[in-house]
Amino acid sequence: MTDASLKLDETTRSRGRPRAFDMDAALDAALRVFSERGYHATSISDLTEAMGLASGSIYKAFKDKRGVFLAAFTRYRQLGRRRLEAMIASATTGREKVFQMVMYYTELSHGEAGRKGCLVVGGANDFALLDEQTAAHVATAFAADEKLMADLIHTGQADGTIPQTVDADAAALAFLCFTKGLRVIGKTGRSQQEMIAATEAAMKLVT
Repeated sequence: MTDASLKLDETTRSRGRPRAFDMDAALDAALRVFSERGYHATSISDLTEAMGLASGSIYKAFKDKRGVFLAAFTRYRQLGRRRLEAMIASATTGREKVFQMVMYYTELSHGEAGRKGCLVVGGANDFALLDEQTAAHVATAFAADEKLMADLIHTGQADGTIPQTVDADAAALAFLCFTKGLRVIGKTGRSQQEMIAATEAAMKLVT
């Protein structure tokens, strides 16, 4: 076999191999696009450009745009949960933990981060009536946040920093609505000061 045919054979084999890429970096790029544009306004060409992948590589790894979204959604929740839990762990009382959880969303709801929006909230808008499986992922994410908030309120009631008269479940739902609403309003360019003021007002729910 000649050198030329060896090179051709190697090229042919390499074309058949799946393209190696950094999955986490690719998904981080995808979630930025989905957060900013929403699912339906995001095209495969948008994803190929952001993720630095050929469309064939995307289809091979994720099957379709929906597969990319679900993978990005899972990573988004995992990373966000770690940051949220770290902030909560930094507080000592139940009420402080509630405040830190709300502040987590507050800090994501102004400036550049605010304009990028939230993949969970955007997913709720895009899939609530169109895709039952994906909508279930969003509902699960909402339920997890609501439960965590209720648990933190109960912690505050146990340590005396939150009154026993507070209905933990109702307050948790109210905080869920508030924090997700923050992410929507954040896309309109509200200032950090405005968002913090709103958070301080919301904390009256546990006073």
